[in-house]
Amino acid sequence: MSSIRIGGIEKFSIVDFPNKMSAVVFMQGCPWRCPFCHNVFLQDVNGETNIVWNKFLDFLGTRKGILDAVVFSGGEPLVQKELKNAINDVKALGYEIGLHTGGYLPNHFREIVELVDWVGFDIKAPLVADRYKEVTGGIADVEKVKESLQILVDSNKHFECRTTCDPRFLSVDDLYMIANTLKELGVKEYYLQKYRKVESDAETNEGQCLALVENDELNEYLSKTFEVFEVRK
Repeated sequence: MSSIRIGGIEKFSIVDFPNKMSAVVFMQGCPWRCPFCHNVFLQDVNGETNIVWNKFLDFLGTRKGILDAVVFSGGEPLVQKELKNAINDVKALGYEIGLHTGGYLPNHFREIVELVDWVGFDIKAPLVADRYKEVTGGIADVEKVKESLQILVDSNKHFECRTTCDPRFLSVDDLYMIANTLKELGVKEYYLQKYRKVESDAETNEGQCLALVENDELNEYLSKTFEVFEVRK
């Protein structure tokens, strides 16, 4: 059995894996410090947790025929070396596998992608070094992100890319730039996600939160650029 560290569990979700009823595992640990993160408590890979992996597997054993899939989310799942073993534990029970990732470690991702059925890939900013560092707390290596994304495109797995539209850090021009890069890389499915204010943000108003995702000209362009495009509010 895996010794993976879990910071939280959602026992039933209809939104984390397309068209599947799933359980979501929020894995402990993330190297990035995105300012719009609502799961700050998961950032420390050694953070306290009372969730026992084997007990979660026991729970999954009771949900066969009710749940279709298990989604590994975070945090950043690729931080944990035991991810592959944990996925195999779940696959052995007959569940499909979803993964939410920012593409942190391409070498680890290459080992994992063959095991999953669907991936939600987070694009934080235009895929250039200075912008990616800005939006991830000065940490992310954009070349590793692009390598992971190319691995995903080449895998022929079902996946989506999505961007949280934090108006403090992203502009309409940034979203055009992201879209054009993703199109060139072969991405077919893209989503814009409304920014939901974090506790530390006392300045941004609701109109600003909606401005990027409700830009009609941008949305029309994205609808023509990708085979699948939607706004999530």
